[in-house]
Amino acid sequence: MSSQSVLENIEAIANKFLENEPDYFLVEAKVKPTNNVKVFLDGDKGISIEKCVKFNRQLYKIIEDAHIFPAGDFSLEVSSPGLDKPLKLQRQYLKNTGRNIEITFNDDTVKTGRLLQVSNEDIIVEETTGKGKKAETKQLIIPFSNIKTTTVQIEF
Repeated sequence: MSSQSVLENIEAIANKFLENEPDYFLVEAKVKPTNNVKVFLDGDKGISIEKCVKFNRQLYKIIEDAHIFPAGDFSLEVSSPGLDKPLKLQRQYLKNTGRNIEITFNDDTVKTGRLLQVSNEDIIVEETTGKGKKAETKQLIIPFSNIKTTTVQIEF
């Protein structure tokens, strides 16, 4: 089985499994040549370590029963993508509405602002430039097609 079809099988299994867990969704799956499977899940309200452990046990059994790997020769890691990873799905943008984000555009320019709204085609970000009395706030409508990466900015 090619590595691409193995990955597609893993993604299909994870998505089918998550049909029974509507608050959670698959962000990404990766399969390393050593048959190390990494499944990155997220939830509309985040995902706990306990949920990752539970999903790991359940998914491991499903993948093993599907006989994707010879003689069960694989390892499985289930985790959240982490705050430092770029947002990939619209559902992740929705979850992070109200938070500060950094957007890198296709031309490698960068803007930061507060994510106000998410639609199917674009996002609305509130950008503040200047300080004190000279501060100016404006809303930017940014099409997804213009975005290279978006990361959530951690606030302290």
